[in-house]
Amino acid sequence: MELERTADGSYTLYIPEMDEHYHSVKGALTESQHIFIDMGLKHSIVPEPRILEIGLGTGLNCFLTFLASETMHRKIHYTGIERYPLSMDVIRQLDYPSLVGQGHENDYYTIHQAEWGKDVSLSSDFTLHKIKGDFTTYQFEKGYDIIYFDAFAPEKQPEMWDQSLFDSLYHALNEGGILTTYCAKGVVRRMLQTSGFMVERLPGPPGGKREILRATKNGL
Repeated sequence: MELERTADGSYTLYIPEMDEHYHSVKGALTESQHIFIDMGLKHSIVPEPRILEIGLGTGLNCFLTFLASETMHRKIHYTGIERYPLSMDVIRQLDYPSLVGQGHENDYYTIHQAEWGKDVSLSSDFTLHKIKGDFTTYQFEKGYDIIYFDAFAPEKQPEMWDQSLFDSLYHALNEGGILTTYCAKGVVRRMLQTSGFMVERLPGPPGGKREILRATKNGL
C-alpha cells in the first residue's frame, strides 16, 4: 500500500495489487466533501440522521461528517462497516486534520481507535458505531436515513456491486432515505432503479468525475 498526494493536496492510498486508489487522484478531500457531505448529508432533511457508510476505509467521510455535525449543530449516529481496517501508522501518514478540522486531530484518531461493535461518542452531537465485517454477508438493521456507498470500483471489487446487496440497502433505509455514490455507471444506476430507488445523475466534484449518483427511496 502506497501513500499518494492528490491534486487538492490531500493524500490517498494506492493498492498496487488491485491497481486501485481509495479516493480520486483529482482530490481526496474534494471528492468526499462533494459526494457525501454536500450531495448526501446536506441534502437530507432529517434533523438527526442515522448514517451508514459502506467502506469506512481512511475515515475521511466519517471525519468530514463529524465536522459537519459540529458546524450544523446536528445530531448524527454514524455506522461504518470495514472488513480490512487500516493501521494507525497509515492513518497518521494521511494526516487529514492538517488540511481540514484543525484542532480536531484527536477526534480523527478516535474514529480509528474506537472499539468495534459499540456506540462511541465523539461529541454530544456525534455517535460512532463501527462494524468489523464483510458488507456482502452482513445483515443490517433497518432505520438508516443516509447511506454513503464508497466501495472500491465495480471492476476491482464486483462482489460489492450486486443487485441483492442494493436490495438489502434499500430495505435498510427509512422512507425518503438517500444513498450517494461516486460511481455513475449505467449498470449501477439500473441496479439501484431495480431495487426501487429513484436515481439522479448529479455533477461530480470540481475537477473530478463528470457525474455521480444519488438514489432516493420511493422518490420522496
